[in-house]
Amino acid sequence: MQNSYYPFPAPYRKDSVLILNLKKAINAEFSAIQCYRKLAVLTHRDEVRKQIEEIRRDEMRHLREFSTLYGAITGKHIMPKQMEECPDTFTKGLNTAFKDEQQTVDFYLRAAEETSNLKAKGIFTRAARYEQHHAVWFLYYLMER
Repeated sequence: MQNSYYPFPAPYRKDSVLILNLKKAINAEFSAIQCYRKLAVLTHRDEVRKQIEEIRRDEMRHLREFSTLYGAITGKHIMPKQMEECPDTFTKGLNTAFKDEQQTVDFYLRAAEETSNLKAKGIFTRAARYEQHHAVWFLYYLMER
């Protein structure tokens, strides 16, 4: 059944939600990559820098996975955009990173629930696990301060 609010058949609507979620995830991962580069430079401790660089590599992998899936579904390449500015101090950066990771976990889990695409469901669920792990590291470094 069609109505004026949903002019397309139901399967297309589901794909359109997935496509929007993928775009949001791609931009979020790209933004995190940029900010974590800055955060790694702002720290004075080698072990913290190494952990942030590892987190950054995870985010790069997520970006590739989301971008590849987006391309497979749409047949198009997407150019990610940085959605927010990175803080200029290490402590503010840690705080922002922690909050962002926690919000991203919620978003990815919701995105996994909203799709019937099994590949997308798996990618969003795995990424959510990593984001939660990242949040724990950022919280740990915040608590040290």
